[in-house]
Amino acid sequence: MPEGIIKSNGRVEATEVDVAAKYSGRLATLNVNEGDEVTAGQVVGIISSPETEAQLREAQAQLLKAKQALAEALALIAQRNSDLTFARTDYDRGNALLQHGTITQQTVDQRRNRFESAEANYVAANAQRDQAESSIKAVQADVERLQSILVDLVLVSPRSGRVQYRLARAGEVISAGQRVLTILDLNDVYMTIYLPASEAGKLTLGDEARVIGDPLPQYIIPATISFVATEAQFTPKSVETAEEREKLMFRVKLQIDPKVLAHYHQFVKTGVRGLGFVRTQTKIAWPDELTVKLPQWQ
Repeated sequence: MPEGIIKSNGRVEATEVDVAAKYSGRLATLNVNEGDEVTAGQVVGIISSPETEAQLREAQAQLLKAKQALAEALALIAQRNSDLTFARTDYDRGNALLQHGTITQQTVDQRRNRFESAEANYVAANAQRDQAESSIKAVQADVERLQSILVDLVLVSPRSGRVQYRLARAGEVISAGQRVLTILDLNDVYMTIYLPASEAGKLTLGDEARVIGDPLPQYIIPATISFVATEAQFTPKSVETAEEREKLMFRVKLQIDPKVLAHYHQFVKTGVRGLGFVRTQTKIAWPDELTVKLPQWQ
């Protein structure tokens, strides 16, 4: 390699995302198998919960009942308001007649009592309406809670990618939090390499890098230095030789260009070994043998 270009063995990896059950139930269907590609938001399975469905139907019936109670309360308010208006008018008329001596004080007192009773009934009817509205809000919240549970019982893929592991089968009882699928995010693929401090310290985050996979050594894949570990560690056996494992190394991630992944994601294989190339200075030109070269797959 030219001076300033560093080569290291590495391993291609991708971010793994778990699809898990938020609530317990029986796994009714699971629509994908290992190796299938899925898109973000795609339905991959359904958990059945007859108990939740029954609770929802009961809550919806209670909501209907609460709305009927509100309608009755509104009708009662209209009636009480009419009674109150009549009683007030009758009482005011009685006061006027009392001043002219047309009716007795006893009659006026009776009209006043009817007016006060009508006023109290009107206040009670309004309280009944408020109670009905509160009941509707409480039952509506319960309905929405149960509906959200049923929505979460439909398992969807959080990202586009490939099914790596299928951890459950249709018909099994799933507990809350149990993983059902593991999906590889094929838009987040990188190679992990390990470099000594003398070399890792010279790298620039965001600088260009190159990746060559062992199965296809004729192609040069563009990448970017996306991460350099802040702490050293022993190099894993799967990457370096026994002699180099005795040294402390820094983990470096070479993020493969997302534009390349968007076009070639169906050919991505995680776990593939290969070579990663980085440079200690951004001004160093890449040699001709590391010029980007991609397959002409259609």
